Amino acid sequence: MSIDAKLRERAARVVPGGMYGHLNAALHGSGYPQFFVRGEGCRQFDADGREYVDLMCSWGPIILGHRHPAVEAAVAARLAEGDCLNGPGPVYVELAELMVETIPQADWVMFSKNGTDATTQALMVARAATGRAKVLVAHGSYHGADPWCTPSTAGTTPADRADLVEYTYNDLASAEAAAARAEGPAGSDVAAIIVTPFKHDSFEDQELAAPEFARGLRALADRLGAALVIDDVRGGWRLDLGGSWEPLGVRPDLYAFSKAMANGHPIAAVTGVDALRDAAQTIYSTGSFWFNAAPMAAAKATIETLHAVDGVALMERAGTRLREGLAAQAAAHGFTVSQTGPVQIPWLSFEGDATLEKGMFWSSACLEEGVYLHPWHNWFVSAAHTDADIDRALQGTDAAFARLRARFGAD
Repeated sequence: MSIDAKLRERAARVVPGGMYGHLNAALHGSGYPQFFVRGEGCRQFDADGREYVDLMCSWGPIILGHRHPAVEAAVAARLAEGDCLNGPGPVYVELAELMVETIPQADWVMFSKNGTDATTQALMVARAATGRAKVLVAHGSYHGADPWCTPSTAGTTPADRADLVEYTYNDLASAEAAAARAEGPAGSDVAAIIVTPFKHDSFEDQELAAPEFARGLRALADRLGAALVIDDVRGGWRLDLGGSWEPLGVRPDLYAFSKAMANGHPIAAVTGVDALRDAAQTIYSTGSFWFNAAPMAAAKATIETLHAVDGVALMERAGTRLREGLAAQAAAHGFTVSQTGPVQIPWLSFEGDATLEKGMFWSSACLEEGVYLHPWHNWFVSAAHTDADIDRALQGTDAAFARLRARFGAD
């Protein structure tokens, strides 16, 4: 029996189901390991010693590569002096200053731990500022795992979602209709419009935001007197260091960040505009570990390094090389595929594969060839992915296409 299998057996005795949430390998396809022991650069090693080119980057947090020396040195220095103290360290101020300097939208910052913390905190600020309850949210969008937004309704009540009003992503008319449904006796009851910078729902092709949709949401929020909240937890730091909608010329009232902010160390943040500063001071939102110094040092080192190496450009180069290579391979093997999303956050699906049978088989074959990607969740590339690393990954994906053709035949 493999080490991984033994660990699963032990875990099943002491953890409900053995594993839960998005890291549950049972949801990914056959052959996926559950336990990992090491990461280095853009490689990961499972409990049985198998090495993979990592195209998931720990589901997004790794942006500079595993164990990046500048980040780990900053963390080690903080740990040597104390991490969880009676108050934050000076790095709290230094990181906040750096983020305000880096993000044109940001006049202030509040820190927490997870993406869910940040999106929930942003909505609290919006409700405190407006005195309203309703939030417009795109159907199917993922904003975290609190009762108001978790994809599963188990353990939640209808009241947890009673103030959500759905619209369709990239459909401005549907957002306008949602706003109309949120009218109350005293006028609009919309506190916030929350939106992801691109549509990245699992099991579906990704979809970039149309500029007119982004501008339209900004105008709608202004007309309603509501806060526009961009959930940049997944896109943040990979698409633009100033915020993912900065290239579209659209700035929200509140940004929610986490994932790649500290290259794998646990931290999240909300940035906001001055008009919401007083409201942000009124909410009670905190956690025992939210102000630890080491993750803040990691975030500061990560952001400084991304500036220094032009990390966004490096990820664009790696993602473009991967996308072009996959397109050529799919065509050569006779498959029609769709590659969607930003090249830094890619996903590949097969035409006519509604049940994901081909996608699951191909992803498992990639795994056996030493390439870790995912059949129904978007992937991530990092600044550590060199041309040679992408070429190594493409060797594995090419072999997987060959195995797919042998199993299913060409399209």
